[in-house]
Amino acid sequence: MKHIVIVGNGIAGITAARHIRKLSDYKITVISSESKYFFSRTALMYIYMGQMKYEHTKPYENWFWEKNRIELKYDKVESINIERKNLQLTKELLEYDQLILATGSNYNTLPNINPDIKGVQGLYHLQDLEKLEENTKNIKKAVVVGGGLIGVELAEMLISRNIEVTFLIREDAFWGNVLPIEEANIVTQHLAKMGVKVLINTELKEVHSSVNQRVVSILTSKDEKKDCEFVGLTIGVSPNIDLVKNTSIESQKGILVNEYLKTSEPDIYAIGDCVEHRNPPSGRKAIEQIWYSGKLMGETVAKSICGSLTKYEPDIFYNSAKFFEIEYQVYGKIAQILVANERTFYWGNAENNQCIRINYDAESNSVIGIHALGIRLRQATCEKWIRDKNTIQHVLVHFEDANFNPEFSKPFINAMLEKYNLEYPEKPILIKKNKSITNFISKIFN
Repeated sequence: MKHIVIVGNGIAGITAARHIRKLSDYKITVISSESKYFFSRTALMYIYMGQMKYEHTKPYENWFWEKNRIELKYDKVESINIERKNLQLTKELLEYDQLILATGSNYNTLPNINPDIKGVQGLYHLQDLEKLEENTKNIKKAVVVGGGLIGVELAEMLISRNIEVTFLIREDAFWGNVLPIEEANIVTQHLAKMGVKVLINTELKEVHSSVNQRVVSILTSKDEKKDCEFVGLTIGVSPNIDLVKNTSIESQKGILVNEYLKTSEPDIYAIGDCVEHRNPPSGRKAIEQIWYSGKLMGETVAKSICGSLTKYEPDIFYNSAKFFEIEYQVYGKIAQILVANERTFYWGNAENNQCIRINYDAESNSVIGIHALGIRLRQATCEKWIRDKNTIQHVLVHFEDANFNPEFSKPFINAMLEKYNLEYPEKPILIKKNKSITNFISKIFN
């Protein structure tokens, strides 16, 4: 019987295992040195905040794996022998017929920071959460470095324990290298309202420690000293390619794969955060470390391994997050800076932490991307508009179809249409108003 071995039990590796089981009777082994059981990585923050326990983050009961004949090994892969098709584990030698590498990411560090200083760490693995518990016990002040998604999550975690947080962001506003400035400003201002001390255009220069190697303060790029007992490094993550570095499996920043997620070696695939695409799908990046992408890669590689060679062809780009309680969604292409032949329409209500941005093609008026802050939209509807190349006028007229809360949507939708008509009087959109809606619009624009 063919033996499929999967290294890594994150969303990519486990999705591959589940779909291979659905499609075949192959022997399946999943190896992880992080945890024996699959858990939701995005839920780690809620364990720290006391809203969940570890067992609540496991999507499947422990009996699920034996019932579905998926063997779990809690062990570390030390090396790969490609010629003999086996893996050297800490405890044993394991042979495979086909191998799937789903080794995930590692958090980035800074070359000028001593990694041995106690109280300095990143956050990605389950072990990082355990270390965070130890490093933040009974502390009062923390510094978070890096204005991305993990950074804002870590800030919220620390604030939940009444730890004073100073947030160092090297751009003009939070996530300023990704978000357009209006959205970035809304989030930055909201972080301040939540008690986070945000320092923009500021980087970490030095970390100072005590005689027992415990962090006591930092020095910023502006030569400002900040006392603290913890430093969170959230300056992004990089593909974990440690396992392939001394092999013939080709890698650059990530493990290189073709359109079928095959590596440079026969019978070895790579999926998830560790992957770098040789020829990225249209409109996508070579390295795309997103939960949804990992899930799709798992489904795709399962089909190929089970006899139906399948290309990795992601649909409309989608991502979501939360900045404290502000929900964020992006569909399609929303560049920080518009490129040639792109136009944008933006409506925002900063007081309510809400905004909608719609990017579209200047010639055809077809929508290419949608941003939403503080307003939850229906994924299928937004993706269909972009896929069908509907015009911005069509999207605005039918925008209520995408809103999860239609009973509350009329006021902001009509305010959005009013703004559009002010900007494009030559192509007005009919607005159905009543007295309460008119008052709402008046309040926003006055």
